[in-house]
Amino acid sequence: MTTRADTAHPATSLNSATRHSGARCLALCLMSTASTGAGLLLPAALGRTLDLLLAHAPAARWVLCCAGIILLLALLDACETVLGGTVDATATAWLRRRLTEHVLAVGPRAAARFGPGDLVARLVGNAAQAGTAPAARAALLAALAGPVGGVVALGLIDPWLAAVFLAGGPLLTLLLRAFARDTTRCVADYQEVQGRIAGALAEAVAGHRTIDAAGTADKEAARILRPLPELSRAGHRMWRVQGRAAARASAVAPLLQLGVVAVAGLLLTRHRLSVGEVLAASRYAVLATGVGVLVGQFAALARARAAAGRLDEVLAEPAVVYGRRQLPPGPGHLELRGVTVRRGERTVLHGVDLVVPGGTTLAVVGRSGTGKSLLAALAGRLADPDSGEILLDGVPLRDLTHTALRRSVGYAFERPALLGTTIEDTLMLGLRPPSPARIREATRLARADDFVRRLPNGYATACADAPRSGGESQRLGLARAFAHDGRLLILDDALSSLDTVTEAQITQSLLTHGPDTTRILIAHRAATGACQ
Repeated sequence: MTTRADTAHPATSLNSATRHSGARCLALCLMSTASTGAGLLLPAALGRTLDLLLAHAPAARWVLCCAGIILLLALLDACETVLGGTVDATATAWLRRRLTEHVLAVGPRAAARFGPGDLVARLVGNAAQAGTAPAARAALLAALAGPVGGVVALGLIDPWLAAVFLAGGPLLTLLLRAFARDTTRCVADYQEVQGRIAGALAEAVAGHRTIDAAGTADKEAARILRPLPELSRAGHRMWRVQGRAAARASAVAPLLQLGVVAVAGLLLTRHRLSVGEVLAASRYAVLATGVGVLVGQFAALARARAAAGRLDEVLAEPAVVYGRRQLPPGPGHLELRGVTVRRGERTVLHGVDLVVPGGTTLAVVGRSGTGKSLLAALAGRLADPDSGEILLDGVPLRDLTHTALRRSVGYAFERPALLGTTIEDTLMLGLRPPSPARIREATRLARADDFVRRLPNGYATACADAPRSGGESQRLGLARAFAHDGRLLILDDALSSLDTVTEAQITQSLLTHGPDTTRILIAHRAATGACQ
């Protein structure tokens, strides 16, 4: 069996994004480490220069050396900034593409579980936050190299200096570890509330006409923003955790630095250290604590980890699995065998057996909520049954390749999504775009040709510049379905917005055109089904 998209990889989003940006991350890691190395050389060079100047010895070469190190640091920092931004951008773009492909591969089930607004929030906000992880991970080695290098340098100057620092080092490590743990939890709560707000906003945007008609804009705004206090609490909690950790670490770090400087001063009085070495030791003590850098890196990684967790929730949804079989020649004979479908605790369809002979038309009429649209989705495999089997010309739909299935089944919906730049683009949407002549024929059958020709640029009119009524949108959706030749055509309440005359004309065309096509018509009105 093969999947629609290679998205169900067991690795987390963070690991996958880091591997995708591997070369750039390696370059960033090397550059950051080089910058840290140059930063570790600078105190020693400054100390040596000071000792030579105090001794009135020639120090020109060491002055030039210090200047060169400073210039190198500036250059490396600039390159690191540019490369870090590039890694962030490419990783974010890759995560968004991966998430988009997976959501489309999962199909309607993804929107049903997470909601369109929450999916958009994860795609836009969480992907951008998770995209910072590869650069943060690459820079983490340099962030750790600074404190480790500082301790080693202190030990090279005098072992007692390193011993003084290491005496308080474990406490600083525990503080940073606790900070990373608490920050991850707070950020996850914050992002979850953000997703709920985005979901409510998406619902309101989709239903703005209903809200305007009811005059309930203020109530809807209050409903959308109701989680704001919870968001505020999560945000304040996040900043309190970060502030508390920084305060604790900042209280420990100066004590460690003071202890190193005090011991260095004592060693100076005993002539075991020079003035330049005391200067170098004071700078290395600052590098060894490295509180600001480590706190920033841990905070960035905590935010990225929480965001990646929200992406992984979506990526954990299994994509639709397709088979490897092709359809044999056939008239579009559709058969349902013992099909049962449940939605939550409710059984919508139970043990349905149905045969639709090839080339015939089946009209399914009934009240809302009786499972008509679900039956239409099952017939073309936009949904799978919990049990039972659906066959097209003797082949189970699960066994068909994606291309074979989608080329053989056409759909028209109650509210068609008119995707594409122009009207002609949206009519050509499909795996095998029809010819312009076929499009013109299909629009005439759908009674859409007249109003399309009246548009400013006809079929070349941009969709955004083509005002349409609900019935006209449905006719374009019907034309798109008619234009793509297949052996099974499914109209899911696709005539509901048409006037009775246009509906009768289209249904007559539907019956007389394409005798080799099997048709399933879903309708609410008995009159629509009677026309068949």
